[in-house]
Amino acid sequence: MNQRPARPQWTGVDTYADPLGRFSFRIPSDWHRFELEHNLEGVLFAPAQVDPQTFISAWVRKLETNVVLEDQALLREGVAEGLEQLGELALESEDDSAYGNLLKFERIYSFHDGVATRKRKVWIMYVDKWQIVVTYQGESPEEYEYWLPMGNYAFFHFNIPQELWFATDRDLNQPSPLAAPERVKRGRQSQA
Repeated sequence: MNQRPARPQWTGVDTYADPLGRFSFRIPSDWHRFELEHNLEGVLFAPAQVDPQTFISAWVRKLETNVVLEDQALLREGVAEGLEQLGELALESEDDSAYGNLLKFERIYSFHDGVATRKRKVWIMYVDKWQIVVTYQGESPEEYEYWLPMGNYAFFHFNIPQELWFATDRDLNQPSPLAAPERVKRGRQSQA
């Protein structure tokens, strides 16, 4: 009988890069890749080859408008309402951050999925006109703890390109308080 090691073993690391360049992250090279359901643009990686319930995933959705810091309270309410849809939610921690107009909501929680109890860490980010969601889930709280080094590694190496960071910079994206200078015609003036 195969006994699994007390801690997960690294065999290598790969980088997944979103085809449109909106994010990238690192994952164990021996994890299996799955496409996401519901037409979500993203990917899921799991140690199990069939019916993955322990996984790391990331997906992105284009929003109808650009998100700004002033939207944070409303979005926080939406995050809470979304989590309340899960069965028997037990919220362990929450952290809300803002970097200019980039908003990040981090939640760690467990919930009931039928008869099973799952545990998740999720980042819900609003980056200019994009919603980006990164999730690490354990099939059970015990599996969550077992695979946590891989989940933390993926989160630690999650990257958003500079172009999106610049798009959320409040100082770069405010109209200039100075009026544009009047253009002075150059060259020889024609005589009528």
